[in-house]
Amino acid sequence: MSEYILEKTVKVGRDVTIEPYAVVKGNTVLGDHCIVGSFSYLDNADIGAYTQIKSSRVTDSSVGSHCTVGPNAHLREGAVVGDNCRVGNYVEIKRSILHDGVKAAHLSYIGDADVGARTNIGCGVIFVNFDGKLKHRASVGEDCFIGCNANLVAPLTVGKGCFIACGTTVDKDMPDGAFSIGRSYLTVKEGKAGKYLK
Repeated sequence: MSEYILEKTVKVGRDVTIEPYAVVKGNTVLGDHCIVGSFSYLDNADIGAYTQIKSSRVTDSSVGSHCTVGPNAHLREGAVVGDNCRVGNYVEIKRSILHDGVKAAHLSYIGDADVGARTNIGCGVIFVNFDGKLKHRASVGEDCFIGCNANLVAPLTVGKGCFIACGTTVDKDMPDGAFSIGRSYLTVKEGKAGKYLK
């Protein structure tokens, strides 16, 4: 017997697969041919056709068609994901819009942001939205590449077609087509490791 929770308020399209141990509740809508994987939790979620939710949590948010979410992703508080997007493992999205074709494959936090179509968000990218008192928004244009472990410090505007090198903290607006790199140079001191390993 397939064990899952499906509340009466849920609307289910054609040929939908709900795997065991999933919870689908509230005013959730499941589009045609979508797959809700085991251990997923959907509450007031709008899931598009042919989209796969893999062991992830989606609350008060929407995901377009032909997307993959998870495993272990978390979408909350009005996250909006467009069509043909990839939201990978351990990606958290809050109060943000990812336009069509955006990819955030793993280990990123996207909060209070608007991310343009076809932009790639690398591993470990953080949208730094909180200054200790207030939340701020960031806007990233279409066709950008954001390298691994970059920090985008809001309020911030990144133009279209920008390239942010890995390890860069961006705290100034970038015009269209700009390249940014902001990391310290590597220092190697031979024979000094023992000092730190004691």
